[in-house]
Amino acid sequence: MTEQQPELGPVGYRIILENDLVRVWQVMLGPGETQALHHHEHPYLVIAVEGAINLVETVDGQLRDAPEPTGSVVFRPAGDTHTLTNVGETRYVARIAELKTQ
Repeated sequence: MTEQQPELGPVGYRIILENDLVRVWQVMLGPGETQALHHHEHPYLVIAVEGAINLVETVDGQLRDAPEPTGSVVFRPAGDTHTLTNVGETRYVARIAELKTQ
């Protein structure tokens, strides 16, 4: 018997730019909201437009603090599957820029 894979959602709630090199997603979470489990196929940048205190939970249950102050930019490698929860008291708005070239 094979283990059932979890259902995955999109990286963000809408794509705001896409071409052969990049895909840019809009992400927005209110306080206490959680983004669906999703997988990052490509390396990516997180650009915090409105920062918040976030918590990442990986598909295998590991928890990581992910504070993202307004204006911050973070690089993440490809391969992670996780949810993202806004555990702060402010709205979180970010752009996720997936880098398609490798």
